[in-house]
Amino acid sequence: MGRALRRTGAREACLERRRLTRPIELAGKSGARYRYTPLEEERFLPPAGANFVIAEQTPEGLKVVYAGETDNLANQTWRTPLEKARKTYGEAKILTRLNVTRAVREAERQDLIDQHQPPLNSKESRA
Repeated sequence: MGRALRRTGAREACLERRRLTRPIELAGKSGARYRYTPLEEERFLPPAGANFVIAEQTPEGLKVVYAGETDNLANQTWRTPLEKARKTYGEAKILTRLNVTRAVREAERQDLIDQHQPPLNSKESRA
C-alpha cells in the first residue's frame, strides 16, 4: 500500500509541475484576469517592463506568495524576491506578464495584492 501511495504522490507531483509550464490566469480583486507565463530563468529576457508573481503550487492550487513589477525584466530585479521566497517556499516559481506602462504595472500589482494577500508583500510593507 505504501508503494501505491508513493506512486500516486509522484504522479501528482509530476502533474503539478506540468501545470506551471503553461500560461496561468490570475484574477485580481477588481475581477480583471491576468495571464502569466512561467519564466525560464536561464533564457534570454526582453528588456521590457513586466509584472511578475512568485507562486508555489499547493494541493489547493497556485498560491501567490509575492507580486512585483519591474521596468526592465532583463535587469533581473526579480531574482532577489525569488531567492527570499525560496527560503520559505522552496519550490516557488516565477511567472511574468509583459506590461510596458508603469501605471498599468502598478495598478495590476496592487489588484493582485488586494485579491491574493501574498505573505511576502505583507512583510515588505511592514519593513
